[in-house]
Amino acid sequence: MAKYRCTVCNYIYDEDKEGNSFKDLPSDWACPVCGAPKSAFVPEGVVREESSEVKTTVADKIIQQLEEFGVRFVFGIPGDSNLPLIDSIRRSNKVRFILTRHEETAAFMASAYGKMTDTIGVCISIAGPGATNLITGLMDASADRAPVLALAGQVPEVYLGSEAFQEIDQLELFHPFTDFSETVARANQAVTLTTKAVKHSYHKPGVAVLSTPTDVLIEKLDEKILSPEKRLFTHHTEPPAEELAKAVELIDACGRVVILAGWGSRHAGEVLLELSDKLSAPIATTSRGKGIIDESLPCSLGVMGSIGSKHAALTAQGAELVMVVGSGFRHAQLIPRGVKMIQIDTDSTRIGRTFNIDVGLVGDAKLTLEKLAGDVKEKGRDEGFWAEIEKHKAHHAAELEAEEKDLSTPVNPGYVIAMLRRYVKKDAIICVDVGDHTYWFFKKFRCTGQRIFLSANIASMGFGLPAAMAAKLAYPEKQVICVTGDGGFGMLAVDFTTAVREKLGIKVLVFNDSKLKNIKKELERDGYPEFGVTFPNPDFASFARSAGGKGYRVDDAKNLDKVMPEAFAADEPVIIDIIVDPTKMAASGKRLD
Repeated sequence: MAKYRCTVCNYIYDEDKEGNSFKDLPSDWACPVCGAPKSAFVPEGVVREESSEVKTTVADKIIQQLEEFGVRFVFGIPGDSNLPLIDSIRRSNKVRFILTRHEETAAFMASAYGKMTDTIGVCISIAGPGATNLITGLMDASADRAPVLALAGQVPEVYLGSEAFQEIDQLELFHPFTDFSETVARANQAVTLTTKAVKHSYHKPGVAVLSTPTDVLIEKLDEKILSPEKRLFTHHTEPPAEELAKAVELIDACGRVVILAGWGSRHAGEVLLELSDKLSAPIATTSRGKGIIDESLPCSLGVMGSIGSKHAALTAQGAELVMVVGSGFRHAQLIPRGVKMIQIDTDSTRIGRTFNIDVGLVGDAKLTLEKLAGDVKEKGRDEGFWAEIEKHKAHHAAELEAEEKDLSTPVNPGYVIAMLRRYVKKDAIICVDVGDHTYWFFKKFRCTGQRIFLSANIASMGFGLPAAMAAKLAYPEKQVICVTGDGGFGMLAVDFTTAVREKLGIKVLVFNDSKLKNIKKELERDGYPEFGVTFPNPDFASFARSAGGKGYRVDDAKNLDKVMPEAFAADEPVIIDIIVDPTKMAASGKRLD
């Protein structure tokens, strides 16, 4: 016999005492204490007598609920503490399991998937080391505000607190950087907690974690799946009319306006151009905003910031007003005091966080810009201002042209970027890892429709390869390129075999100088001798071929123009191992104390 608890007043219906089965009670039966309907009752403990009649488990219900929320992929590694979930995924016809070599890869893939699709990315691990290995990728998702759910396998609930094998306090581990972290400790919590986890991951967006003890996962559960139409709701806010009026008044009063577009404006490219045209205002982007507008347009300044172009910063210094859209923009030092500031963001805590602003608008970037574009007055072109802009851009263009002709050996990193510009498709997705090559790319590559993704706020090496694989899964019809250094690629390089196994035709460009060149710059910057930054590398091209992909090794710039067309045309995953000049380093900024 079983017991059922009223979720309103906690009254217990005990079948043994009542002499009747709860399921046989009439549908209009109500709680004798508070009047709650029969549907408000849940099993108190596991209903063992009904287990033979119930075909689905807690693990099944978690996966079914994720199916209902549109989850297509789960990235990770199976093991003893998550096997019930893995088996439920195996039997699913909607969710595909992507086996990775390392949990960090899985978490990065989930983070990248969330960034690229604005839908939840899901990763899975076992207890203990599997859970700890997720942290870097989950931190990337948290810092860059990507919706991610981690399913962390856990030792049986009955053993929690007894120092069981591979037991760690998962909630304590994940709590500092997650928006939601809970243990599914009872079968009747599974559907509700899964729904709450997804809701919280979308809210900021951010990271949610469900700790799933193995013994709970195998319990029988017959519970209805919740509909996303009735449980998940998006919010697109607009600033109050009086605040919009203040912004319009300030914009109309200023002559030279510069727009700085960040990640939050990624869906607002058209209205950014409309506003730019109406105000005769150039547009710079943050690193995460790169690609929001076509950088070949006359109004584009490229990236402004520590890894951006000099002419973008010089233009902002000549402005009367800078409009920061969808970014916290930590490099406020680039904008002189006295320049007026408007900031637009959905998060009020980010407005005015690092610099004084004159008007703050809390709202969705696209909706807010549409309001402003409709209300501001049209401005004439300030010829003196634009003459300076064009002079700076012409100097930058001359640098790009010179590098496109540089056939020196070892290969100039700038020449690699020039060749990438030549062969990349306009709708390609480019995933950029962290290192010296990052500076070369963001300073030298001109986006003409491509989408760019990186580990922005925690700047983690190793992001590029997992992100490229996630991109190819999400958008199989698109050209996907990973731009990485030998340091970052080496961290998770073995997961190139995952790309081969899953037939993900990504193209990996490795800037190979056998050195952590960005760290070398930091040593020189701080007055230290070069130490601990050089390593021997394997032949990455041979590795690619041994893994079942294609590999090309380029140590002569003249050969790169021959290799790239063939490599980019291949259906298989490809590594182009490019021996770049270790002495040519992109300029980087000084440390901010």
